[in-house]
Amino acid sequence: MGFPTLAPSSRQFYLGEFPVKTFRAMDGYEVRLLYGSKLTKNQMSLTYNAIPDQSAELFIKHYEEMRGSFEAFSFEDQKGPKTGWDADPASIGAVSYGNQWRYDKPPTVTSVRPGVSNVSVSLVSALI
Repeated sequence: MGFPTLAPSSRQFYLGEFPVKTFRAMDGYEVRLLYGSKLTKNQMSLTYNAIPDQSAELFIKHYEEMRGSFEAFSFEDQKGPKTGWDADPASIGAVSYGNQWRYDKPPTVTSVRPGVSNVSVSLVSALI
């Protein structure tokens, strides 16, 4: 089972950083070392409002399948989590930066009314 292909109600993406270590002398002089050529720590938060409980359950099952934050994955369907982004889908992804996604924390499911829930998912990229 892949990551659910539902379109999110909202999405927040943080591009991440290159692995840089800064050394600062007492006089203020800085030396920076670049430890890699790939962006790391990309983050994506997805919110799904007023979805059927059966759809909310897909996120629970996927989280269990990935053994929580242990296993990394990629989005099989670019249109799912990236729906509404009109530019290149790879630019708000992880794969184009040599990463895959993993769960940052468990999905949050909030019941709105019987049979309808809101789901929040927090992902962070992992170098592969």
